Amino acid sequence: MIVVTGASGQLGRLVIEALLKKLPAGEIVAAVRNPEKVADLAARGVQVRQADYDQPASLVAAFKGADKLLLISASEVGRRVPQHRAVIDAAKAAGVGLLAYTSILHADTSPLPLAAEHKETESLIRASGLPAVILRNGWYTENCTAGIPTALQYGMVLGSAKQGRIASAARADFAEAAAAVLTQENQAGRIYELAGDESYTLGELAAEIAGQSGKVVAYQDLPESEFKTALLGAGLPDFLATLLAESDVGASKGGLFDDSRQLSALIDRPTTPLAELVRLALG
Repeated sequence: MIVVTGASGQLGRLVIEALLKKLPAGEIVAAVRNPEKVADLAARGVQVRQADYDQPASLVAAFKGADKLLLISASEVGRRVPQHRAVIDAAKAAGVGLLAYTSILHADTSPLPLAAEHKETESLIRASGLPAVILRNGWYTENCTAGIPTALQYGMVLGSAKQGRIASAARADFAEAAAAVLTQENQAGRIYELAGDESYTLGELAAEIAGQSGKVVAYQDLPESEFKTALLGAGLPDFLATLLAESDVGASKGGLFDDSRQLSALIDRPTTPLAELVRLALG
């Protein structure tokens, strides 16, 4: 039996879908804070269990009988370490055979401030003694394409990444990789650096948007503080504006680049090209 935490989230749902192509629904558990959000999965035969990162007792019950557990990193930046610790402790108490964790690309050396909580979580996993596999996920291309409507409105892609190359992939690519690892044997002890086959600068992203839309779209590089201010002005909450601005600066230092192609090797196909995701975003 395979348990997926955060199963109602964007990545979690895609992992469940990928697992359903490989396993009977009854062998999959969607562990979620609010079971009502995955009633559709329950209707398809997936086991749904209530699991709250802030309620350790719920986690032990949710993980009972699990052969493998995918810990999808919590969404509350700044609170991830205690929440992840609760999951790790519960997994150990439940006798989980393999713990998989969605970390961040090159967590041990990444210049992104976002990596600190992932690095600490990896340390907690090692200290637990649980058999584990680490999925160091790179950037989701959707993080970039989400800004296309604004870029078209103002004719500008804003950022602080300079000429840093971003080796991103579709969120579904990472989900498929997680499902592959969870359904293969001999994964304990492995660390995967997962990134897209191709990379691009934000200037090249702007050019791709312009080419497909037929509109003038250019890239304007800003100091980190000015980029954060622009994001706040666009209505993003402070924590997200900070995260994106810091990540752009990290990208300028190589933090979102990897050319090992471990992701495409895991999913046994090329990762989804930037051009395809831009086309989807443009509708």
